[in-house]
This record gives sequence, C-alpha cells and structure tokens, in this order.
Amino acid sequence: MTREKKQVDMLHGSLADKLILFALPLALSSILQQLFNSADVAVVGRFAGSQALAAVGANVANVGVFVNLLVGMSVGPNVVIARLIGQGKEEEVSRAVRTVIAMALFIGVGLMVLGWCIAGPLLEMTNTPDEVLAGAKLYFRIYIIGVPFITLFDFGTAILRSVGDTKRPMYVMLISGIVNVLLNLFFVIICHMSVSGVALATLISNILSAGLILYLLTKEESSIRWQMGSLALDLGYVKKVLQVGIPSGFQGMIFSLSNIFIQSGINSFGASTVAASSVALNFEYFAYAVSSAFAQGAVTFVSQNFGAKQMERCRKIYWLALAEGMGCTALLSLVFTVKAHWFAGIYTTEQEVVEIAVIRMLHVMSLEALTVTYEVTAGTLRSIGYQLIPAVFTVLGTVGLRILWMYTVFRRVPTFEMLMNVYPVSWVFTGATLMSAYFILWRRMMNRQN
Repeated sequence: MTREKKQVDMLHGSLADKLILFALPLALSSILQQLFNSADVAVVGRFAGSQALAAVGANVANVGVFVNLLVGMSVGPNVVIARLIGQGKEEEVSRAVRTVIAMALFIGVGLMVLGWCIAGPLLEMTNTPDEVLAGAKLYFRIYIIGVPFITLFDFGTAILRSVGDTKRPMYVMLISGIVNVLLNLFFVIICHMSVSGVALATLISNILSAGLILYLLTKEESSIRWQMGSLALDLGYVKKVLQVGIPSGFQGMIFSLSNIFIQSGINSFGASTVAASSVALNFEYFAYAVSSAFAQGAVTFVSQNFGAKQMERCRKIYWLALAEGMGCTALLSLVFTVKAHWFAGIYTTEQEVVEIAVIRMLHVMSLEALTVTYEVTAGTLRSIGYQLIPAVFTVLGTVGLRILWMYTVFRRVPTFEMLMNVYPVSWVFTGATLMSAYFILWRRMMNRQN
C-alpha cells in the first residue's frame, strides 16, 4: 500500500466523502475493540452461567474508566501531530512520534499499578453482589495487566489517524478480535477457566494489537515512522500533548465515573439485572463507537485545517461531522432496538436476563444519536484550542446531573426504567450546553481574526 493510499488529503477537495471514509473504519475499529469485552460476556453467559456473566458485567463500568481515559488522552497526540502536518512541519513530526510512544509506556504502566491497587475497593464501593465479588476482582486484576498495551495501541492509532489512516488499525482490531474469541472459547470450554479464562484471552489480544500497531509504525515511509527502541521525551511536545490529552482524558474518565454511580444503582436490583445491563451495554457501546468515530474525524480534520488557517473548512467539517455522525449512529441504534430480543439472546439463554436487557436497550438506545452533539462539539473545540470547556460541561452534564438524578428522581421512583432515563436526559443537557458554548466561542474567535 502506497503512502498516498494510506493517507488522506484533509486540506483540499471535498469533505463529506473523506470524513465518512475516515470515520467508518475508525468506528469499526472501536466496535472490534469493544468486542473484546463483548466476547467475554457472550462466552461466560453461554458456557459458564449467570454468576460468571454478572462477575464480568460488574466490571463494564470500571473497565470503561480506564478505556475512556486512554481514548480521551489519545486525542492529544492526534491533535498535536495533525497540526504539525497541517503547518507543513514534517521534520518535527518524527520527534513528536518518539515522544508519544514513550509517553504511552509511562502512562500505561502507571495506570496498571493504580488499577491493581484499587480493584477490590472499587468493586466493593459499587455494591457488587457478594456472590460475584470474588470473580469480579479476579477478572479486573487480570484485565488491568493489559493497560500498558491498550495505551500503546490507542496512542499508536492516534499517530496513524493524524494522517488519515484508519483502515489498518481496523484490520489490526479484526485480527485481535478473532484471536480473542478463539481464546475465549478455548479457555472456557476446553480448559474450564470461566472468568479467568476470558480475562486472559483479552489480555493476550491486547498484547497482540499493540504489537501489530507498533510494527506498522516501524514500516511507515512518511514522517510518522517509528524506529524500534527509539524513544524520546521532548518536554515541549509532552506539554502540548498533555494540554490537549488531559482534559479530554479527564472528560472520558469522568463520564465513566458517572456510570459507576449508575452501576451501583443497577447492582441494587440483583445479579440478574447486573447481567442484563452488561448485555445491553455492549450494544450501546457499539452505537457510541460510531458517534465517537465522527468526533475523532472532526478532531483530525479540524486540527489539520486549523493548523493551515483554513477556518471556513473547519466550520464545514463541524456541521458535516454532526450530520453524518447523527445519521449513522441513529441507523445502527435502530437496528439494535428493532431486534432487541434477538440481539440480547446472543449473550444469554436466560429469558429473565433477556427481558431486562431489552428494557435498557429501548430506554437508552432509541436516543443514542444525541451523543454525537456533545462528542463532535467537544472534539471541535479542542481542535481550535479550547481544552477545558468541553471537560467542564461534561462534568456538569454527566457526573453532576446523573448524581443529582440518582439522589432525587431515582430515589423517589426507584425503578430500573427510571434509572435508565438518566442517560438521554444527560445527553440533551450536555449537548445543548456544549453547542451553545461552541457558537459563542467560534463567533468570538472569528471576530478577533477580523
């Protein structure tokens, strides 16, 4: 594959087709990554029973904290390298790439140690049912060993994404996902390892995906090429990456922390509801992957054009990402909700679990497209230099509003359906406030330039 085919010219020509061709492979990559955990849920649900399913499901929100933190932080390398490319500073890109890989190693190891230490207290804090607590701790501690490899994969794909290459990371996830499913079946059915088996399969798959991404970077012919063992910490680039990545990662982490509060409410309904919620959550993540992909598209395309000072193209990218993202997310969500019973039945044969899962899918997924409003807007704001505002409004709209809902509305009407309603309510609030901020800040920025 030639350099021209792997990279996308974001500074010239049409935008609508390039944006969707960039975003769809990225969405498929995220879906495949989510299939790591989905395969765990499906295999234990089918072959190890509801107790093992609940043990894995109890970790969905906790694992999401680390995954979303890293995905958010990977926006930093994406923005910094894409801006350098837009500015035509290809000589500096190589130094930035070496810095990003070194940062991934340091951050990944640090988070692994932290996760291992807090595994028990975190699961106990969220009221994980006693009968599944031991299995849940075991799964989380094995999973967390793979965090350095997840970090390398996320940061490595951010480097490739900065030049428009989203197809090869998708192929990497496809290979790793197939390996994960095969190992799940082997460890659980043949070796009878249950929860530990699916966790080990995910760990091995994460190692494989990180190794493949690093290999691709060593074979690059452009300025983003990385030489094996070539690490550097250029403090200037460390600062720039963290200025973008920390607020973005904080936003993703806070978003997941709010889900931990909701998970404590779900846990109060018992093991069947925990298992059912983990089943439904897989499909929400699939639809959210589409929303996030168009947000990442907005980040990359806007960053390059902002670096090249092409402001009109930046504005067009924002509106195209909103329209295409909402349309694609709504379409996938519709497929899942129309056939909710069938999809839920993939993960479990217990009818009670299926019925509860369908309730969550209908209450949450019917409005999943609303997530595009705040994801794309937040990504665009970061690309034009506003880092803290998206994080602040996300904290208000997720943690603040959702905790308020838990202690007011849900306490007054303590049903599973009412608990699920908090998701669309928080999406409307967060999207509306962030879009309002975008219009004000964009107008102010354009007035200063004029």
